[in-house]
Amino acid sequence: MEKIVFLDSATIPAHIHIPTPSFDHQWISYQETAPHQVIERLTDATMVIVNKVVLDANTLSQLPHLKLIAVSATGYNNIDLTWCHEHKLPVCNIRGYATRSVPEHVMALCFALRRNLTAYHRDIEDGVWQQKNQFCFFTHPIGDIAGSTIGIVGSGNLGQGVEALANAVGMTVLKAERKGATAIRDGYVSFNTLLEHADIVTLHCPLDTSTSNLIGREELERMKPSAILINTGRGGLVDELALVEALKKGDIAGAGVDVFTQEPASFSNPLLAHAGMPNLILTPHVAWGSDSSLQTLANILIENLDAFIAGAPQNLV
Repeated sequence: MEKIVFLDSATIPAHIHIPTPSFDHQWISYQETAPHQVIERLTDATMVIVNKVVLDANTLSQLPHLKLIAVSATGYNNIDLTWCHEHKLPVCNIRGYATRSVPEHVMALCFALRRNLTAYHRDIEDGVWQQKNQFCFFTHPIGDIAGSTIGIVGSGNLGQGVEALANAVGMTVLKAERKGATAIRDGYVSFNTLLEHADIVTLHCPLDTSTSNLIGREELERMKPSAILINTGRGGLVDELALVEALKKGDIAGAGVDVFTQEPASFSNPLLAHAGMPNLILTPHVAWGSDSSLQTLANILIENLDAFIAGAPQNLV
């Protein structure tokens, strides 16, 4: 019998149905797990399901019964993958489950920021309409989505999903070559060219040593003063302090941020400290989380376990 332990099941909402694995098993689920609880809870586990709990080399070396790490997300930077490969411990993740949810979230932020919806909502709350004494008022510029240019950084499933929606609403799409690349692929533009010409820049690349602080002070200064930055990728892709300074200085017009360098973000985070800015929209890492995407994630998670037991492991990283 396999013992399956889910260390942070609160990352999947309670209303989402998690299918039952097809093999003989014991299932133990914890809403959340603190670092000091990991080893105790996994002492005799043969399979672990984890979203954000860290499984480093020191921890994994003390868990000899583990046969599989099943990440209930796409990102796996919380797992010491080098150790797992060296010790032949398989790790699988979830892929392709948020190809509708994330692009729709990106487009929602595009519309909200281009049309300054948050700023107008706050003006109404503050009584500006009554002060103007007109049937309407224009305290903020309103930009159209159709005819604008969106720059997509990252050409995986999510970047492609954004491209499809952008084309559908009449946007011009630019796709960025890797930062610093000397050769430009057909259909792509250089990273700097994208920054200089895009009305909206949206990030969909993985976070690694080459993409950490991909967007910093220099990159923000390259962007149009009317441009918008959207990050639904990883928090570390953007220098958060530089982004706040760029918004305050008017280097760019707005930003939509769904991911943060540390999550949950503390109030010391520059973005949270300036959450009242009308041109900054923050969401708590939920771009991926439509009900349909969550159900697909749960289904794939259990399919990964079943496939491993059947001797045909899938979605290995």
